[in-house]
Amino acid sequence: MTTVLVLLGVLLHLTCFCEGGLTDKGLLFPKPSANSYVKFNPLKSLSLEAFTLCMRLSVDPNVVSKGNRDTILFAYCTKEGDELNVWQEKSNISLYLRSSSEGALYAVPPLSIFRTNLCVTWESSTGLTAFWVDGRRSTLQVYRQNHKVQPGGAVILGQDPDSLLGGFDEDQSFVGEISDVNMWDYVLTGGQVKQFNEKLGLGPEPNVLNWNTMQYEVHGNVLVVPEKYK
Repeated sequence: MTTVLVLLGVLLHLTCFCEGGLTDKGLLFPKPSANSYVKFNPLKSLSLEAFTLCMRLSVDPNVVSKGNRDTILFAYCTKEGDELNVWQEKSNISLYLRSSSEGALYAVPPLSIFRTNLCVTWESSTGLTAFWVDGRRSTLQVYRQNHKVQPGGAVILGQDPDSLLGGFDEDQSFVGEISDVNMWDYVLTGGQVKQFNEKLGLGPEPNVLNWNTMQYEVHGNVLVVPEKYK
């Protein structure tokens, strides 16, 4: 029995180092966890004065909508701390740049069991920031004008790292499905965001994070969902 338990513990913490991208695949985080996550290897350094970040998400509302629970949707962390995070916080979707307290908060419909197309755009020179939900843009906010996102960190899905690759909190973990995480180092036009929403594949190639081509590492209990379930 002891041998079986030890083997089970090893299996639960297997790491998959994968190449070739995730074309027509998704990632399923089936339950809350303090050790399940996916790390992406960006195509280029996240030294950013503007960006567009897009993804498709669905969540388990029985978990992520409990009480005052906050859920991490995207995390980019350096040794100095949080650098670029996207959260669902109660009734808000939020962007934080080098801060865990001062963010751009948007009261948009909460994520649900049905897939939501979510994008966020930000530009340093003006500070103009917006969220796009299923192809519809929020009102603009001015946030972190003249700021610059710093390089040298780790891109993480599923967990909020309080250190570079650790300090995870089960009560903030993502529970649900994520796919088509793409990032550009400039602000896409409204028409280009809508092309992503409609999955036309006609827009510019993502040049920071490209779901179809980038290397990634799967840690813990995360399932790569094949095309037939998408």
